[in-house]
Amino acid sequence: MKYSVDIIIEKPREEVIRKMDNTDNMKHWQKGLVSTEHISGIPGEVGAKMQLNYKLGKREFTLIETISKRNFPDEFHGSYSAKGMYNEQKNYFKETPEGHTKWISESEFEPGNFFMRAMLFLMPGAFKKQSKQYMIAFKDFVENGTSVAEK
Repeated sequence: MKYSVDIIIEKPREEVIRKMDNTDNMKHWQKGLVSTEHISGIPGEVGAKMQLNYKLGKREFTLIETISKRNFPDEFHGSYSAKGMYNEQKNYFKETPEGHTKWISESEFEPGNFFMRAMLFLMPGAFKKQSKQYMIAFKDFVENGTSVAEK
């Protein structure tokens, strides 16, 4: 399944990228993120792997991020693997005439088991909705300093 979502962040692209490119900031816009752990490669560079640990309610899960392209301030691509699912995400950052930033995120999900194939088939909108929620949370963090981190 492929889809694209975008959002306008009313801040200059340099500020957006500075906040996006800081692992410590992830907890402020990725709801449920408990911890991150560097696995291999040079942190933040192409080929680097990082483990992302989440807890949403009683559900706990882990994603492995692998950076596939880092061309800031224009783009950042990565893959995310979890039990039963693989996701490639391409992020583009464009300057608007108003001096704001348009973030475009293109995602492609590949299910790895029957359960995830069924989820993609029955609830495709849930994946797009979740992506948009993360983007809105990031926008709120950049523009207003709002954090989704557990207190």
